[in-house]
Amino acid sequence: MTPARDRGFVPLSGMLGDPAPTPFDPLLLRSTRVLRALGVDPGRGGWHHVRYNAWVERSAWQALTPEQQHAALVHATDLGCHEPGRHVYALESAAAVWGLPRIGPWPRHVTVLATGPRTRGSRCIRVHVGAPAEPVTLAGVRVTGPARTVIDLARTCSLEYALCAADHALRHGLCTAAELDEAAVAVAPRVRGRPAARLVAALADGDSMSAGESFSRARMFQLGLPRPQLQVPLEDDDGAFGHGDFGWDGVVGEFDGRRKYAVPEGADPEAAERVLWAEKLREDRIRRRARLARWVWRDVEQEWRLVRILGEQGVHPQPRPIWLDLGHPPAA
Repeated sequence: MTPARDRGFVPLSGMLGDPAPTPFDPLLLRSTRVLRALGVDPGRGGWHHVRYNAWVERSAWQALTPEQQHAALVHATDLGCHEPGRHVYALESAAAVWGLPRIGPWPRHVTVLATGPRTRGSRCIRVHVGAPAEPVTLAGVRVTGPARTVIDLARTCSLEYALCAADHALRHGLCTAAELDEAAVAVAPRVRGRPAARLVAALADGDSMSAGESFSRARMFQLGLPRPQLQVPLEDDDGAFGHGDFGWDGVVGEFDGRRKYAVPEGADPEAAERVLWAEKLREDRIRRRARLARWVWRDVEQEWRLVRILGEQGVHPQPRPIWLDLGHPPAA
């Protein structure tokens, strides 16, 4: 599959949001045989046992993100197979290799797509029965493509997790909205999760800049809150000063993730103070032009808190949700 960015698709992440995550490097894996040939006994400390006879140096393992650690599990599992490269990894395992974020803990098993009677599960390998897929080889392992991976997650996982993965895939150009729609339509009638797949394809938006923003939007949809505009341009008499995460008529909403207060590594206290002061000035400028609602991850997890925070600024649940009337209708 040719990445969407090579076909002229330019995600907003080129201007806003975090950069694309670094994929796990399978060269970090070492086998027991290789380590012992070098005179190293990994069981005596300094190494993390990933799976079978695959190890990663402990300091390197601790520096990996949760997505990278699960991707390491996928690579270690593949290396430990009698026929490496035979499996097609799916669902969370494919998501981790693609670098798609997850809401909630990553599983301790890997998932492979059933490709025939030879596909066997085990204590650490689960088999997903789904329609055949044309696999993509990524970093040496075969996985379902990004659009198919997102749609499989939509069919089998929570709305917030699937929407988080879908938004990320669009934002970083792994697939296009049209490819998500096509993958959703390809789910056969009466297959479990088909309506959920169509819903995620309809709601996905590459202008969502973080997992927290995607999680927030999933909750807003579930609670019947009005559909927000994303990445609202902010401007006053002194000029433009960035974007607000969410926007309604006269209201700006901000999910307070850590990236808003990011301080360069090794920065002194004065640098941290400057970051906080700059955010305070930005908030003052927003409040001079609109009502401001701010929330954190805990507020999204506890739904009533998000409803209260937005309600205090005049954003209330609607008797009939109209999100899908405003664009991105589900594919027929």
